[in-house]
This record gives sequence, C-alpha cells and structure tokens, in this order.
Amino acid sequence: MESMEIPVLDFNVYELGKADVPAANLEKLSKELRRAFTEVGFVYLKNTGINQEEVENVMRVSKKFFCLPEDMKKPFSRDSFSCKLHHGWVSVENESLNPCRPGDLKEAYNIAYLKADINWPSEGVEDFRDAQVSFFLRCKELSLRVLRLMALGLGLDSEVFISVHKHIGSDGNATTLRSLYYPPVNSTCVKDNQLRCGEHSDFGSITLLFQSPESGLQVLNRAGEFISAPSIPGTVLINIADVMQRWTSDVYVSAVHRVLLPPAGDTSTRQCLAFFAHPDDEAIISCCDGSDKYPPVKSLDFLLSRVNDIYGKKEDVV
Repeated sequence: MESMEIPVLDFNVYELGKADVPAANLEKLSKELRRAFTEVGFVYLKNTGINQEEVENVMRVSKKFFCLPEDMKKPFSRDSFSCKLHHGWVSVENESLNPCRPGDLKEAYNIAYLKADINWPSEGVEDFRDAQVSFFLRCKELSLRVLRLMALGLGLDSEVFISVHKHIGSDGNATTLRSLYYPPVNSTCVKDNQLRCGEHSDFGSITLLFQSPESGLQVLNRAGEFISAPSIPGTVLINIADVMQRWTSDVYVSAVHRVLLPPAGDTSTRQCLAFFAHPDDEAIISCCDGSDKYPPVKSLDFLLSRVNDIYGKKEDVV
C-alpha cells in the first residue's frame, strides 16, 4: 500500500496568527479534515504556522538532554515529580506500549507541567525549559484550531470540543508534549518481537506529531493493513485518539500505529515530538450526537482506565 493514503491538506487559510477567516474557507477545510479522519484517522497538515525551524530547534535541545550521561538524566525521571504523575524523563525499555512485546527502544521526556518552580534540566541544556514550553503553547493553539474545525465537520457548534480544553497547560488537564528519542539500534542485541515503539492507539482527543527524516512510523489503515507514514518536512501529522472516537460515536476513528526497527546495520537515531491533547480532567465526555453508544465518562477516569488496560498500574499515564 502507498503512504499517500494519508492525505496532505493545506492549512494556510487557518494558520496560526490568522483571524477573521471567512466561514466558507473554514467549512471547506472542515469537510476535508472530516474525510481524512473518518477514512484514515490520520492527516498531514502543511502551512500551519509552525515552521520547520521551530521543530528542529526543539529536537536539537531535546537531543542534547538525551545524550547526557544517565546519571545526569535520572534526577528528572518521571516518578520524581509530585506535580504531575507523567511529567519527566522515561528511560529506554521502560515502556511497552504493546504489552505483548518487550520494552520499547525509545527514550522520552514528557512536558506536562509548564511552571518554573520544579526541577528542570539546565546543565548542558540551558534553553531546555524555554524551548519546550514555547513549543507546547504553539501546539496548544494549533490543536484548538483543529478541534474547532473537527466540530464544524460534524455540523456541531464550533466551540463544542474546545470548550472542554480550556485548561491545557495548567493544572486540571493531562495534555502533554512528549519529546521522543530513538537511539541507535544494535540489531544483534534486539529481543524477539521488540520494536522501537509497539502497536498502540493514543488516549486523548488528538495528537500532533512532528518527525525527523528517519523512517519507521506505520499506521493501521481502515483495511487493516499497516502503511508507512514518512516524515514530510514542514508538516504536522495529526491523528484521532481514543476519547475522540468515543466522543463522536466512532465517526472519527482512532488509528493504531507503531515504530519499526531500522534495517540491520542502520545505526541512525530517530526523533519526534508528539503533542497529546486531552480534554480537561473534570470534563464529562458523552456522545456528541446525543446517542447512548457510549455512556458518559469523566475525562480523567477514561484516561486512567485506558492506562490500566495497557499498563495495569496508574503511574504510567503517558
């Protein structure tokens, strides 16, 4: 199957910074998004207002942290922050997003808390917090624009989704910017069935993904076949997550995805930035078409139930 099954849409009419956009332009874009999200579950957006230089700067800063010695990273481990359970560094093989496989061959740093009053990496990465927080806020604004269009695409009030994403970036919301680093793989040491990232779907509303050029990401299409989702410079790859599928009574489809190992002998690294947008913790999510296909559920309760399904313990929230 060809990777072009994932459409590339031009977001220029509604890119960051643009206001007073004609309703007809928003309507056209919302219909294109609806088609992508119902048929594939993924879409590339170009001309969003987030440029390639911004993405590369955050990746550069993140990589400086990931390349530090382990004893310099440990103080920032995810379990060392009381402010948010899932904020902080995650070491290689610490997670199995597909619990039937060995630990994923990736590192991550989760940004779920933006304030300066906690321990932030600084030695050797002086610009770490500023770069991450700035990018988090840019992704927040783009997410809200996409969520508004998604509501329009369903014939709903444009505020129906964003009205319960008011606390992104503050207490009471689980939205997370995750910097991911896939170190070089020694193919002779890989465990049976091990991947860089096992098959999974995301938990929240939508996910924004920015990738480095190295390949590996695959998404499961509606025909049940994995297709390549390569990096396209200057774009963001957006997918539907589980709570949104439930919210829309399965109109918008949450797509399973994974990251394969590189070919034997390929020692390249891979990076991506994933922005997981979640509804506010206390939001009650009920089917927006008025049906009872899924019972109403509190956003945080749904998130923890999905976490428990996969990990069996509440600490592993991302």
